[in-house]
Amino acid sequence: MTTKGPSKKQVIIPINNIIAKEFIKNSSLHIANINCAFKTIKSNTIADFICVDSKEIIITTNNISSGSNLQEIEKYIKNSLPSDIENISLPRLPQLKSYLKIVGISYISKKTNNWISSDNIKNILKNNYLFNDIVLISKPCIIKVSPKSDMAIIWIDIWDMQNRTNAKKVINWRFNIGAIVWDANMNPGILQYKNC
Repeated sequence: MTTKGPSKKQVIIPINNIIAKEFIKNSSLHIANINCAFKTIKSNTIADFICVDSKEIIITTNNISSGSNLQEIEKYIKNSLPSDIENISLPRLPQLKSYLKIVGISYISKKTNNWISSDNIKNILKNNYLFNDIVLISKPCIIKVSPKSDMAIIWIDIWDMQNRTNAKKVINWRFNIGAIVWDANMNPGILQYKNC
């Protein structure tokens, strides 16, 4: 399950707050220039307005931005900012949370004969190619299936894209410890999205 977050028609550029505030002073000029760049690549997307929110610039468009739109925005932002600025983050679409559960894991580690910990789970995920490029939001939550069971369910929350690319990569896949990843409902009481 993925929860509702910021509009899909936003492009987010994480950046230093001082630079972002300076950039926004000429927002109408930036909108016009970004739209010219979109025209040159024959895009149907139009940038409507720019705003600054904490440590990021948010560009709202009429359509969901494509990869080529994001590249044009990146070029424009880099050319518009002082040349001595390093490590400008790439423009991206908003990220949402996806909720997953891993079943088929023993509650007691066979190596140590102790309960499995969230650090054990993080190491397992880190060392598995299925979880490359997947970022956990919080520590995995481990729950024993039942009081008499020796099996656990692991709940993980990950950052995901609007189309659930990251979740789709791992759902219904088995990995090295015999476990399988399933889709899950959200855990209550947690912030629902990033960059809003």
